[in-house]
Amino acid sequence: MIKLPTAWTAQPAQAERSSGYRHFAALGQRGHGRGRTLELQAVLDPGYRLLVPLGELRDRDAWQPGWQQLPQEQGPLEGPSEATAL
Repeated sequence: MIKLPTAWTAQPAQAERSSGYRHFAALGQRGHGRGRTLELQAVLDPGYRLLVPLGELRDRDAWQPGWQQLPQEQGPLEGPSEATAL
């Protein structure tokens, strides 16, 4: 069995496939040989899971090992937070 990182970050190219979730925890590997996949679970929604082929995880434009921070310009909120506006 291949030793893989336990945390992964979906890159913007994966936004549609990952339903907008960025941070995932690895649950385990499935399959054999070229059909081997890694089961990932969204950190913010444990019920959301993906099976990602190991070859796809090598594409750094799609996935990064570890939990990466969003660049400042891609933050979820622009301007003052809604919580302070209440």
